[in-house]
Amino acid sequence: MRLLIIGSLNGQIGAASQIAIARGATVSHTEDIESAMQTLRSGQGADMIMADASLDIATLISGLTLERINVPVVGCGIGNDASEAVRAIKAGAKEYIPLPPDAELIAAVLEAVTEESTEIIYRDPKMSEVLKLAAQVAPSEASILVTGESGTGKELMARLVHQKSRRAKKSFISVNCAAIPENLLESELFGHEKGAFTGAIARRVGKFEEANGGTLLLDEISEMDPRLQAKLLRAIQEREIDRVGGGDPIQVDIRLIATSNRNLEDEVRKGTFREDLLFRLNVISLAMPPLRERPLDIEILSKHFLKKYAEVNGVPFKPLSIDAKQKLSGHDWRGNVRELENTMHRAVLLAQGEEIDPQAIILSNSIRDEQAAAPDAQSESVEPVSDGETRTDVRSLVGRKMSDVERDLIIDTVYHCLGNRTHAANILGISIRTLRNKLKQYSQSGVSVPMPNEFDRAQL
Repeated sequence: MRLLIIGSLNGQIGAASQIAIARGATVSHTEDIESAMQTLRSGQGADMIMADASLDIATLISGLTLERINVPVVGCGIGNDASEAVRAIKAGAKEYIPLPPDAELIAAVLEAVTEESTEIIYRDPKMSEVLKLAAQVAPSEASILVTGESGTGKELMARLVHQKSRRAKKSFISVNCAAIPENLLESELFGHEKGAFTGAIARRVGKFEEANGGTLLLDEISEMDPRLQAKLLRAIQEREIDRVGGGDPIQVDIRLIATSNRNLEDEVRKGTFREDLLFRLNVISLAMPPLRERPLDIEILSKHFLKKYAEVNGVPFKPLSIDAKQKLSGHDWRGNVRELENTMHRAVLLAQGEEIDPQAIILSNSIRDEQAAAPDAQSESVEPVSDGETRTDVRSLVGRKMSDVERDLIIDTVYHCLGNRTHAANILGISIRTLRNKLKQYSQSGVSVPMPNEFDRAQL
């Protein structure tokens, strides 16, 4: 765990550093946001940032986003200052830690970041076989290709391999090849010199250098342009890279893991993926089974997510009813574990009784199936929700229009998030753009839409 502290923390830097170091973290410190950005650009990465809440955290987070540096930020301030905590959270901080620092609280935050990155919940023998193979090959230096459908946990597997390798105390750096525009991916991987292209305002160390001594994960590598694949192949073979705009080669020592949700042999036949690169990557292959092929994991994962989101949302944990378990086991889970997680989060918000019943479980195709099976029910009118009614009162979904169920779920979630669109979109599993378009549509049709400024800060 690499922790970067930004600011003075009101004179509590030493105490916070000692607590973090005692929990196994490596701690570095910068005085301000610009110095922190320079540190991150130089390749001295971080797994978490603790920032003085008196600083402009919104500017910090927007800078991290602009430069595609994916690091969770935790705000720190004096005591339990509610307004300062609200500002930090609204700016995008994941947590708020009051000062002086509490050893157990800092330990819990560090542990949460570490566990979230490596924990794999399983019971099914099919998953057990994959994990056994992963543990066997992790101590080697061999490149590993992790394959499987979207949502099966390929990145989690890669992180687990790193944690069990001889490089575990070094950096684990992840690059999502599908999320970065083609013209920026080369700079992201190999770095660039100042002035190498328009917008290159400073030297930036690439992910290969940042991962030096550790593990580099190339997530969804099948999305990489063939031209860049040639440069990647050279980097793997020669263990050296060239920064964009640079002149001298730079030696690197990394263990490479790649993931793909496509069949790379098919991509080779199509001419979109280099065969020689596939041979270099596929020394060891770990195939993640889809959730529908590991049925014993559905219930244990569901319980895990129900506990997680009950705690996140501050509501009591409710177990699954027998009927709910049957509904889950009969679903095909095209989105795999990611779909199950979103489904359980919704269930936590919608459950009414002492258990999670089938009505609280909205599956991706269950409403469409019900509409197809009972077309007459679709013509029934649904009374709009009045301001005096409880918005979370979802006693029966059968017979309701899907558009009405979707509308109520979206508005309920926005209310739950106190008007915060970003948090609501994350819970719903949709983009912020889609959420805003939906809310605009509802507002234009006369439905009351919650706004962030409606909520008093004291509620937080």
